[in-house]
Amino acid sequence: MKNLWDDTKASACKDDLALRVYTSNLLGESDELVLHGGGNTSVKIRENGEDILYVKGSGWDLVSIKEEGFAPVRLTTLLEMAKLESLSDTDMVSGQKAAMTTPDAPNPSVEAILHALIPFKFVDHTHADAVVTISNSKEGKRLIAELFPGFLIVPYVMPGFILAHTIYKMTQDFDWENCKGIILHHHGIFTFDNDAKKSYDKMIEAVTVAEDFLNKRTTLTFNDYEPKASLDTDKLKALIEKAKGHEVIIKTDQSPLALTYASHHKLKTFATRGVLTPEHILRTKRVPLVIEDRDIAGAITEYIAAYIAYFNRHASNEIMLNPAPNYTVVKDYGVVLFGKDEKEADILKDIVAHTMKAVLRADQLGGYRSISEKESFEMEYWELEQAKLKA
Repeated sequence: MKNLWDDTKASACKDDLALRVYTSNLLGESDELVLHGGGNTSVKIRENGEDILYVKGSGWDLVSIKEEGFAPVRLTTLLEMAKLESLSDTDMVSGQKAAMTTPDAPNPSVEAILHALIPFKFVDHTHADAVVTISNSKEGKRLIAELFPGFLIVPYVMPGFILAHTIYKMTQDFDWENCKGIILHHHGIFTFDNDAKKSYDKMIEAVTVAEDFLNKRTTLTFNDYEPKASLDTDKLKALIEKAKGHEVIIKTDQSPLALTYASHHKLKTFATRGVLTPEHILRTKRVPLVIEDRDIAGAITEYIAAYIAYFNRHASNEIMLNPAPNYTVVKDYGVVLFGKDEKEADILKDIVAHTMKAVLRADQLGGYRSISEKESFEMEYWELEQAKLKA
């Protein structure tokens, strides 16, 4: 993992918030660290006698975030929220919003409470591919523990308040000074320091450890360079639009990676083992449509029936999302993405490409394993996302 720090650019930053913007942009420059809105960062600043957490605002990408993209939230309020035994995400968001010193700033990240709990000035959080790839292997718990001594390692729990409260309980009487960072299984990594450069350096160093391990233990050999099958993409597009009830833009990935992935002899089992990191499910759904026998209509019908069954297994009072697939893996042809517009299709293509690479590598570590179906449902039907639908 290349360290992008530039002393000249850093010295031009006029204050801690400007430095926070600079290092956030550095993290965002690497797709191997964050993708399309992923990850979050913060800085704690003393203002008018109060400690204020400036945390990445919802809707901002790290690669392009500016000072106005950070939400200023009173630190004491966030720390009090962490102590609560229960708090709905809706109430968490409204509470954080009420604690902001600038009401028209963007909503704080759902990880704001966790950022507040970490007693260092600068906090960096990414969904680094290498770290999550190792975590998503069947030997992930053992491997992460061996690779990251000195890190607080946290089993997977839902992001937001549940995660923050879990870490609050884990860190009572905790030696933060000797903690090198936090690994969240199936989710990502935190590093932190009172110095912006040191926090950034710790992230790059930790991810490099994971990358070096993968480079030694896994190889990526692409065995297909030309598709061995055809696909009626016009028919596929028409059937997907009918299932979704709106027009879609389709993008096709026939890279060596995608062709190798789509050539697996047990494709349906292989390609439906879940997302790389939980937030991806909001874009990709838990699993893709798999087309193996060229019966496109039959495959879509089967997918929708399976999705409805998945919803019924776990739903209580949620509103079901559109059950149609967001992308498909087609045997010996490649991957096709369905977006409501070109931007969404491109985002899906990026996410799926990173997922395919991780799956191939995790399988060489004993097998790929994502979060459970129930955990996937909880993330896909997150209260905050459901609130948007109900509104």
